[in-house]
Amino acid sequence: MDRAIVHMDLDAFFVSCERLSNSQLDGIPLIIGGGDRGVVASCSYEARKFGVRSAMPIRMALRLCPDAKIIKGDYELYSNLSHTVTDIIQEKVPVLEKASIDEFYLDLSGMDKFFGCYQWTQEIVAAVKKETGLPISFALSANKTVSKIGTGEAKPAGKMEIRETEIRPFLNPLSVRKIPMVGDKTFQLLSRVGIRTIQTLSEMPVLMLQQMIGSNGKELWKKANGIDENPVIPYSERKSISTEDTFSTDTIDVPELKRILTRMSEKLAYQLRQEKWLTSTVVVKIRYANFDTETKQSRVAYTSADHTLTSTVVVKIRYANFDTETKQSRVAYTSADHTLSRVALELFNRLYTRRMRIRLIGLRFTDLVHGNHQMNLFEDTEEQMNLYQTMDYLKNRFGADAVGRASGFDLENKTTL
Repeated sequence: MDRAIVHMDLDAFFVSCERLSNSQLDGIPLIIGGGDRGVVASCSYEARKFGVRSAMPIRMALRLCPDAKIIKGDYELYSNLSHTVTDIIQEKVPVLEKASIDEFYLDLSGMDKFFGCYQWTQEIVAAVKKETGLPISFALSANKTVSKIGTGEAKPAGKMEIRETEIRPFLNPLSVRKIPMVGDKTFQLLSRVGIRTIQTLSEMPVLMLQQMIGSNGKELWKKANGIDENPVIPYSERKSISTEDTFSTDTIDVPELKRILTRMSEKLAYQLRQEKWLTSTVVVKIRYANFDTETKQSRVAYTSADHTLTSTVVVKIRYANFDTETKQSRVAYTSADHTLSRVALELFNRLYTRRMRIRLIGLRFTDLVHGNHQMNLFEDTEEQMNLYQTMDYLKNRFGADAVGRASGFDLENKTTL
């Protein structure tokens, strides 16, 4: 059976959400992001005409487009609208994968027996536009890679079908940048040896590519040739992500426990970024030698210096005499391990008060929301953004333990990179 894979992408999603709330933003250059030292989370097509792009420092974006309006962004609004779109699509297709807050893969294989897949996809897009007002682009092809590249070529608010016989003619003239797994560093490496188009890349010997860029060389060659067997993974909402460590010998070594907790924070935060999640709640768990188990949790508090993606939590109480009081606080969503490890260590200090030996320590991140890589703004500075991108690049290439903070290692007994 021939595969029929659709990739859908909400056009300039953050910008479109803001324009639904405020029509005065229509048609003007718009940037969603942090303060003067922040980075661009998203921008309108009017701003892109001036060269503004995601992950660019705000200062540079304003030099390119001085008249752009900057909005901090409302992540709660974006998340709610994303869930609405997800529900609309999920009701209409057999298999849906939610790749990020604004991206979806649909597996319509076999549906040509009952409907035309292309026509069916257009009807889904029409339903999304009618029920939410959000613009959306899509491409239909034989696999995830080609359909995703097709969506990029169709945007904004476009549609495309790339049949099996059309895949190579479609891909060949495009820049290698169009391949989803090619970042700036890989593109620069390929460019230095004259590989700039997908056709040139597809004609390279696989062994040479593996020598150049490591184990991903073969996968990159397959994508350049329009080959991608990856399935559409049915969507299910992850509620939390966690890890724990049971010691062979009960311990009271507090510095070592804190190092372990720091390493746990780094590994889980890296997993969040890889799976495109953000978290707002940290939970620390300890089990004593007598098997008593205690946990504490804390939300990641908003600080203007640390975060740009926030939500507001409101608590309301009514007393017996009907007096009513409310309190609210801003909560940050993040996948930055330096922030999450700080919260985890603060929780451990509050939790570990009995000074008994510990047999197990655990860490969990909950209240997850979808966030793609461009949304993981980490700190409100481009320096932190660059640091995390570089660390993740090294981890992707050499393994999750390839690089980490010194505070997570026992420097007296372990060798680090």
